[in-house]
Amino acid sequence: MEPASGPAYEQDGRAPRRLRCAIYTRKSSEEGLEQEFNSLDAQREACEAYVASQRAEGWVLHPAFYDDGGFSGGTLERPGLRRLIADIETGLVDIVVVYKIDRLSRSLMDFAKLVEAFDRNAVTFVSVTQSFNTTTSMGRLTLNILLSFAQFEREVTAERIRDKVRASRQKGIWMGGWAPLGYHVKDRKLIVQETEAELVRRIFRRFLETGSVTVLTRELHAEGRLTQHGKPFHKGLVYRLLINRVYLGEAVHKGRSYPGEHAAIIDAETFDHAASIMATQRRTRAAETRRATPAPLKGLLFGPNGAAMTPTHTKKGDRFYRYYVSTDVLKERGRPSSAAPTRLPAAQVEALVVDQLRALVRDPALAGRVSEELKASHPKLKLADIDAQLRSFDAMWDQIFPAEQARILHLLIQRVDFRGDRIDVTWRGHGFSSLVRDLVAGNNRAKVAA
Repeated sequence: MEPASGPAYEQDGRAPRRLRCAIYTRKSSEEGLEQEFNSLDAQREACEAYVASQRAEGWVLHPAFYDDGGFSGGTLERPGLRRLIADIETGLVDIVVVYKIDRLSRSLMDFAKLVEAFDRNAVTFVSVTQSFNTTTSMGRLTLNILLSFAQFEREVTAERIRDKVRASRQKGIWMGGWAPLGYHVKDRKLIVQETEAELVRRIFRRFLETGSVTVLTRELHAEGRLTQHGKPFHKGLVYRLLINRVYLGEAVHKGRSYPGEHAAIIDAETFDHAASIMATQRRTRAAETRRATPAPLKGLLFGPNGAAMTPTHTKKGDRFYRYYVSTDVLKERGRPSSAAPTRLPAAQVEALVVDQLRALVRDPALAGRVSEELKASHPKLKLADIDAQLRSFDAMWDQIFPAEQARILHLLIQRVDFRGDRIDVTWRGHGFSSLVRDLVAGNNRAKVAA
């Protein structure tokens, strides 16, 4: 695609001015990036050749590398792209060169935002494999059509993959990923690894005897037991093992179980017994700690009029009810508005906040932002490791003691506003980076203890 403006000559008309060309490359998956010459290198080589062919027009190569390996084109939260936009905003780039338009973005809305940033800074862009001029209305229409098809292709591909995974799981087929402890993968099937399988059976037996994940984890540390990846066990890992229905010979997809192709390691009676113990423990632990634990949103929740909402409770018979009440009401500062409730059921409003937290930690874009923030303090921490820490946090949330849940919410949240018909959460700027640092530190302490 040709740049929006023709050759930019100096005012005397004798020599073109230098146009700094930044090359942007992207690949959706990390597969193959470890090769000596990968897809990003191929894209950059083609773009460099194109810039060299325009040397007579004053084009010069910008020395910085703007590469995003393993990032989807459906989001703008990419480290390389963010550096490119920052350099454009500071006036360091005149032309952006890409191999294909969909390397820059596969989202029509996101591309419109990029074009707005380009126009604001008098920056044009070029696709070396797609030639058309965006200075004309027909060129802009062609661009929008190409982007619409790129977005359509991305969405259809995602739907096709989801449908294939769902159909395969319903047939009990293993669809890849890390094999659970007790199994190894052969010919895309789970095969029982008897040594590890015996450790799994022992973990279930000891849990039925002790009734405590904490005690069981300490025993595993004392015995020097390691996972199939050579890492020490921690409470979250033991808990996930005890609720993993793969050990019943089942395939699980979106919370539903189907008969699997693989052999079971644990019988149904043992699995159900362990599940009933954990369910009883959750209810008992919640009842014992509810009164002694401060409300997790204390100091964070505010009502429609901006007044803070403080925790309170009442008791009817053996039932204990928790609420958040507006401080205006407690201090009798004016009459409460009928349109703005002044007392909220604590469990419901806390659940709404936690639901937003769960959705956020599952967002792949969050891992990219945290990776960018931690790259200076934790240079060895990879994006995949950060994503794994965030995903494990979602699974472990219900097993965290209420006091720890409250600490994490205060670490992540600046304030929660009840608007009458919705709950708005304002997250702290670097809260999730701090959370990931805590999770990494916790894993390191577990390794030292082992």
